Amino acid sequence: MNADELDWNRTLREQWEFHWNHQIRARLEGLTDDEYFWSPVPNAWSVRPRGTSTAPVQAGAGDFTIDYAFPEPAPAPFTTIAWQLGHVIVGVLAARNAAHFGAPAASYESWEYAGTATTALDQLETQLDTWLTGVHSLGADGLRIPVGEKEPYPELPMAALVLHIHRELIHHLSEVCLLRDLYLHTKTATG
Repeated sequence: MNADELDWNRTLREQWEFHWNHQIRARLEGLTDDEYFWSPVPNAWSVRPRGTSTAPVQAGAGDFTIDYAFPEPAPAPFTTIAWQLGHVIVGVLAARNAAHFGAPAASYESWEYAGTATTALDQLETQLDTWLTGVHSLGADGLRIPVGEKEPYPELPMAALVLHIHRELIHHLSEVCLLRDLYLHTKTATG
């Protein structure tokens, strides 16, 4: 098979689907609310009940907000599983789904962040399904179209955005898995 015969759209989707189905999804099963909100260090950024955060920016439209600061401090604050999932759901997926695939508008400020691990995982699955359906709808030709002014590098093709989003998903959800491992081993060691 040569590069002209390769189904690039399917290959790009399978890059993420394989990781999700064989490495991440099972690792997220059984995520508890205690793990979701747990912080191994003081002052970590998280998702918190409205009005309880001390972060410079507390974004969100519902009962929970996500911690932020602009510009981001250096070094960046440690983040909880709740923060990592909130970032992936909104900043990585929902905003892109809205910008490129006709999903409802989404931003850090307008999102209703999950107050439970189960709700966060449901939001994640919904946004992942929307993303993969949208990528599939691009076909081969759509992967070549520039992403446009909705992205920082408007001249890049949609294929570059797909690769970027998949890297972000792999990066952040791997951090979630690491935090789960740390939680398990810390609680086992001290419990």
